[in-house]
Amino acid sequence: MSGMLLEKLYPNTLVRKARAYSRKLWVRVVLMGLLSLVALALTQLIEHLVPKEIATSLTGSAADRLLQIIASAMLSVTIFSITVMVSVYRASSTQWTPRIHRLIIQDRTTQNTLAVFIGAYVYSLVAIIMRELGIYVDERALVLFAMTVIVLAVIVGYLIRWVLHLQTFGSLIDVTRQIENTTRNSFLERLEDPCLGANPIKGDVPEDAEEIRAQESGYIQYIYPEALDRIAHDHGVELYLTRGVGSFVFLNEALVLAVKVAEPRDDEHDWESLENGVAANIRLGDLRTYDQDPRFGLVAMGEVASKALSPGVNDPGTAIDVITRIGRIMSSYKDENDKGTEAKLKHLYVAPLDPADLIEDGFGALARDGKSVLEVQQRLQAILSGLMRHPDDGLSQAAREASEYHLRRALQATEFAPDRERLLAAARSDVRDAALKANDTPEGQSDAK
Repeated sequence: MSGMLLEKLYPNTLVRKARAYSRKLWVRVVLMGLLSLVALALTQLIEHLVPKEIATSLTGSAADRLLQIIASAMLSVTIFSITVMVSVYRASSTQWTPRIHRLIIQDRTTQNTLAVFIGAYVYSLVAIIMRELGIYVDERALVLFAMTVIVLAVIVGYLIRWVLHLQTFGSLIDVTRQIENTTRNSFLERLEDPCLGANPIKGDVPEDAEEIRAQESGYIQYIYPEALDRIAHDHGVELYLTRGVGSFVFLNEALVLAVKVAEPRDDEHDWESLENGVAANIRLGDLRTYDQDPRFGLVAMGEVASKALSPGVNDPGTAIDVITRIGRIMSSYKDENDKGTEAKLKHLYVAPLDPADLIEDGFGALARDGKSVLEVQQRLQAILSGLMRHPDDGLSQAAREASEYHLRRALQATEFAPDRERLLAAARSDVRDAALKANDTPEGQSDAK
């Protein structure tokens, strides 16, 4: 039992869980509400340290007026802010992709501003109640007045920041920038600790591996590798995570494979405790998340581009912008099989990211939906040509194959001969030659001649 508790309290695991909770709006609101109560408690402590002749320089009526203003204003501003947030959430989900909804909800500026407004309301309301109860006497209100002025200054600062933020909040540029930044951060975090700090799975899993089955159906949202490594060590096994974050698993489907390599630490660490430990540190849910899952960010960006290419929107410029952003993210790719350093987690094996999957996640849907849009296909070929020059051979080869594949489809969808020539000119020479050699259309043979 103590071992399970220690696994739950593993420092890195706690940090990861704390980060996940910090993105929730209610957590920030509760923290800001508690901070307002702390501020009021500090006024009580400081009040006794202020000399009487200074503390009595202001009466309580001055603080009362400020508190009444803050209480009434914050209630109205909070309701307005919530209305704006809901409108932006719905508009973004409808206009771009429903997958952006959660990302917008986690917008730090929005969450912090709303938390400050609610915290200020709690501060003023509690202060008014304390004044009515006589806790803050009328003769010694200087400290309360000064603290209220500080709260008012914080409100004004966040209000200005909120107004400036609303200028772009929920716009296409803001949405694509948020997805790009989130995806890049997730991507770089993954590559900083390749395979989550574990050993990469190379080849087949040992034949004597036993399945640890999923206790529910859902997407893999979070993996806590440090805790899993500790669990594997205590149970005398090696754990193989063949399913990455973002994969969907069904009830009773193999979630993890365990290979026995030593004896358990004690009798408490049996197979049942191993299953429970794995289930506790691989969180499943009904939706994919951006944390630990750079592929989901690439999928969301591709969906934004596909939506822009729909007949109802007809905005190829957005698709071109998204293609460029995906290219920037992909340029940071590193092969997780070639870390150069030993794995930190010796008893854990994780499937590395496949560059072909990353390219398909980002470009697959938009390339298909924009197959007949010349400008989109030109930019796609340019970005893929750039990725072909990447120092990693795996990514370079994946980009090469994707470039030829998408070029062949675009040529088949393009009937106007001058447009085909412009499309071919945008592709790299070896890709162009391979596409023409494939001869997918009658025009292809004539062009080859």
